[in-house]
Amino acid sequence: MFDLTLRALAWVLRLILPAPAGRHRATTVTAPPTPPPPYRHTERLDGAAHPLVRPYVLTPTERRRQRERRRALYLATIGIDVGPRLELIHGGTR
Repeated sequence: MFDLTLRALAWVLRLILPAPAGRHRATTVTAPPTPPPPYRHTERLDGAAHPLVRPYVLTPTERRRQRERRRALYLATIGIDVGPRLELIHGGTR
């Protein structure tokens, strides 16, 4: 019974008296000012001025040349030379 009386008295005192302002007491926190919205581009983009081809898509000719280079590099790692003729490398004519 003593515990119930003590709890009731503490509750009434909390209602009547202001809360102590201690070091660990939570204070009212004001919200920080919100930053201005980011800059928005207002001009419309012209789709006709930009190419619609992705830069990493290769044409068939570029794909063939890349495949030849990769094949030549692979064969060079195992000691087989399949590059252009030596006269062309040193300035010769065809």
